[in-house]
Amino acid sequence: MENQTITIDPSELSSRDSYRLLISVVIPRPIAWVSTLGVDGTLNLAPYSFFNAVSGDPPTVIFSVGQREGQPKDTLRNIQETGEFVVNLPDRLLAETMVKTAGEWNYDVDEFEVAGLETTPSIGVKPPRVATAPIAMEAKSIQIIPIDGSPNTLILGRIVRFHIQEGLFLPKGTVDAKAFNPVARLGSADYATLGEILTILRPQV
Repeated sequence: MENQTITIDPSELSSRDSYRLLISVVIPRPIAWVSTLGVDGTLNLAPYSFFNAVSGDPPTVIFSVGQREGQPKDTLRNIQETGEFVVNLPDRLLAETMVKTAGEWNYDVDEFEVAGLETTPSIGVKPPRVATAPIAMEAKSIQIIPIDGSPNTLILGRIVRFHIQEGLFLPKGTVDAKAFNPVARLGSADYATLGEILTILRPQV
C-alpha cells in the first residue's frame, strides 16, 4: 500500500500555523546564541534557530531575526547601531540556560544576568562572549536584508575571530563533533543532540 501524501498550501494557513509547520519540517537547525551590545552599553543575548553558514572563504554566517509587537528585536536594533555581534554555540550542558534567554525581555534587561551567565571579552568586536560557550564566533555585519512581505530580517555576518575550547579542536583543523555535542532546534519546544554520525564519502569524478 502506497503512503498517502498530504498537500498543504501555506497561503491557507495562519502565520502561526505556517511557522509551526515549517520549523517542524526543517530539522534539526543549529542555534546561534547571539550576544550584542547597544550603543548605550546595554547587553543582549538571544537564541536564533533560523541560522546557518553560507560561505567558507571568507567565513560568513546568516541568521534571521523577527519582530516584537511590530518593532525590531533587541538583537537587530543593536546590530543596526553597531554592526557587531557574537555567535555563541551552545552544547547540551547549556541547553536549558540558553532557553532562559529566549524570553521576551524588555530592552534594558540583561539576559546574561537573567540566565546567570558570565561574560568574557571579545577581541575584534565589542560585544562579549558567553564565557562557558564551547565555541564562539566574533562577527561584523556585512548585509542587513529585510525579507519582502515578512516581519523577519536577514543578517549576514563576516566571522573575524573563532574561539574554540581546548579539547574540541582536532589536529586536522576541524572541531570534534562528538566532543562538542551541540544542541539543535526541532519543532515546538523540542531540541536534539547528535545521534548517529554517518561518514559517507562523495564519489571521486
